[in-house]
Amino acid sequence: MNRLHTLIDGFPQVRILCIGDVMLDKFLYGSVTRISPEAPVPIMRMDRETRMLGGAGNVVSNLCALGCRTTFVSVVGDDANGRQVKAFLEDTCCTPELVECRDYETTVKIRFVAGKHHLLRADQEQELKMAPELAARFLERVDACLPDADLVLLSDYGKGLFDGETAPAVIARCRAAGKPVIVDPKGADYSRYGGATLVKPNMKEFQEATGVCLNPSAPGWEKATLEGAARLFDEFGIENLLVTLSEHGMIFIPSSNPADFVCIPTEAREVFDVSGAGDTSLASLGAALAAGATVPEALVVSNVAAGIVVGKFGTASVTGGELKEALEEKARKVSSWHHRNNILTAEAAAELAERFRKEKKVVGFTNGCFDLLHLGHLHSFMKAREACDVLFVGLNTDASIKRLKGENRPVNNEELRSLLLASLDFIDYVVLFDEDTALPLIEKLRPDVIAKEGYPLERWPEGQYVVSYGGRAVELPRLEGFSSTDIINRMKKRPE
Repeated sequence: MNRLHTLIDGFPQVRILCIGDVMLDKFLYGSVTRISPEAPVPIMRMDRETRMLGGAGNVVSNLCALGCRTTFVSVVGDDANGRQVKAFLEDTCCTPELVECRDYETTVKIRFVAGKHHLLRADQEQELKMAPELAARFLERVDACLPDADLVLLSDYGKGLFDGETAPAVIARCRAAGKPVIVDPKGADYSRYGGATLVKPNMKEFQEATGVCLNPSAPGWEKATLEGAARLFDEFGIENLLVTLSEHGMIFIPSSNPADFVCIPTEAREVFDVSGAGDTSLASLGAALAAGATVPEALVVSNVAAGIVVGKFGTASVTGGELKEALEEKARKVSSWHHRNNILTAEAAAELAERFRKEKKVVGFTNGCFDLLHLGHLHSFMKAREACDVLFVGLNTDASIKRLKGENRPVNNEELRSLLLASLDFIDYVVLFDEDTALPLIEKLRPDVIAKEGYPLERWPEGQYVVSYGGRAVELPRLEGFSSTDIINRMKKRPE
């Protein structure tokens, strides 16, 4: 685990050159309450719109979120959408090297979302024609950026940037410069990827390129996969293949010895959206390899990163901190009982709470030390949960409990306390906080309802804060005769 953390900490020293089809993603959010009288289609009432980088731009967003020093080469139209793409790239702190084409409209994908359901996607696009003059300008940018790169990522979205001439030209330049080049492919023609260090198709793309239909649930599927991989190795000189297998994980096959293939299972997560998961996988794989990871190490990092991003809504990225936290959780699950992946950082909890609010769910919050879990606690959790749709529980860290209750507390450490709470059906998410009060955490989460026993509003700053922005503070009824302190005192008095 320390080895993987060291690799992730090294991402800010990694220099990645990303090349690919960039586009603008628009998400139009709203709600549907009726069907149109004009046709049997839903009527969506618009609430808001967000815009972000799409296509290879999402790979760049992920690289920058991981901390990598990233340069990006692509072609955009000489239009407002192209200028917005450039502005977004500059905001990610990458170095954009964009070639403008007057006869091309920047691709825009528009998604209509009601609640957490995608209703429709509308694309504004035209095929990019890499005419000789445009291709020359594009390759000039590649030549200028290549010497400083540790590794090159090609993100092919099939929009025309990588045709039968430009893709081989880029890969040939990478090989001549001694730069590893990883390709996220599109389409069935892999001749354009000849000589690549690694090509990363998904199951559908692998089938299109080889004619081999993968079914990882069927006996002997590995043999058919190796046969298909051998065709790509022999015909195109591809050095390695990494086939992503959806819920079945991924398989890595080296051309040097295909029998040494590596399979790793997927990271089981609650899936909200698969948008951009392949981009996250590509970015984290490239970052890990450039940082010096072995292939098995890079596969673990890539797989965990993809597992995180599918738990987010919309095109999303993953940070180095989230990666390390997920890896720690993975290690804990190997050595301890399983919980529901619901012990969160404050940042992850705030993001999730905001998403639930957009889905019109009531977000609830309570907090405490919960040192010795007893019936009084369970009663409070049950009553708090009745007041909301989703309950977040703030849990004092060991250090904050010692400041509040003395050096002899807590009896149970924060890992055990958080695992116990995370295993209860009343509780949806647990969030540790180190401050003396939960107010800083509440300011991040902004729950709709805060609930706690024994605190009238006039002596409850956290409740007053929630009420100040229109939320509700609920004083829970106390179940008498139960407290951690009483239990500890009774144990001390009991004869041995």
